[in-house]
Amino acid sequence: MAIIITEECINCGACEPECPNNAIYEAGIEWTFADGTTLNGDVSFEGGTVSASQKMAPVNSEVYYIVPDKCTECIGFHEEPQCAAVCPVDCCVPDPDRVESEEVLLERKNRLHL
Repeated sequence: MAIIITEECINCGACEPECPNNAIYEAGIEWTFADGTTLNGDVSFEGGTVSASQKMAPVNSEVYYIVPDKCTECIGFHEEPQCAAVCPVDCCVPDPDRVESEEVLLERKNRLHL
């Protein structure tokens, strides 16, 4: 499952530089699939297909957020999600609405980092 940042977030930003997939963004900031990855051209994801460099709407305008289609729970990089490891208020938690196997997360990691 992807990790989400709950509303308890204090916007400290400790999580953002720890993400190996560049899946964490400051509240209200647009994002792209190309940010911090090797993706280019068109990208297919749960919501459709877009250009890797297309600016996408922020997921949250109040607190830092994680783009679920870029989150791999740090599989293939670290033993545990680094955002959760550094969060001072423990607001980086598994998303119960997005349960994914380790195999799916590793495949995503490989797709994001050719």
